[in-house]
Amino acid sequence: MSDPVWKSEIIPADQALPGRQMAIPTAPSHFITGRDIRTEVPDVMMEIFVGMGCFWGAERLFWETTGIWHTAVGYGGGSTPNPTYEETCTGATGHAELVRVVFDPVEILPEDVLKVFWEGHDPTQGMRQGNDRGTQYRSALYTTSEAQLELARQSAERYQAELSRAGLGHITTEIAAAGPFYYAEDYHQQYLAKNPSGYCGIGGTGVICPIGLGVDA
Repeated sequence: MSDPVWKSEIIPADQALPGRQMAIPTAPSHFITGRDIRTEVPDVMMEIFVGMGCFWGAERLFWETTGIWHTAVGYGGGSTPNPTYEETCTGATGHAELVRVVFDPVEILPEDVLKVFWEGHDPTQGMRQGNDRGTQYRSALYTTSEAQLELARQSAERYQAELSRAGLGHITTEIAAAGPFYYAEDYHQQYLAKNPSGYCGIGGTGVICPIGLGVDA
């Protein structure tokens, strides 16, 4: 049996599930740091939202990176307000699984955050990541400033040059200004810290991204 169409195409807003007005319950605090899971971004820090397939492994990749101050997982880029995990997995919300990344630009440059993103997954696979198939697993970068958006686009161009040299395909990453972010359920937050041997489908192409290395693509 073939996958439903909304596993391979983002559902139009007028056909998406209605969702709900109230946010679904999530964790009160970060399992590792103890910070409020919904913490505000400190004035000296920056925020970006990344989609790299299953958000369990993607979140761990970032919380293990020096300079990352806060992470949380959730849903964004679609139409349904306050979706559940089960709804998102049907493809009928249009959302991607995302990691909210708050970072200190003194400790890690925005370019190096993007480097972690590009090298941490395969951005050429369209509506899937490895064996995980569906629009919720698409590669996505949702930015929070015009400067960040432009940097994301430039980084994609530079990484595409490296992928092409390696004989790989075209980047399919959705790059756009961030919209609403809906926090995922409690058990998804920092899942691999709570379940160290749990599933992690994340894996890169092996191609080095030149962003942050001080060299031309």
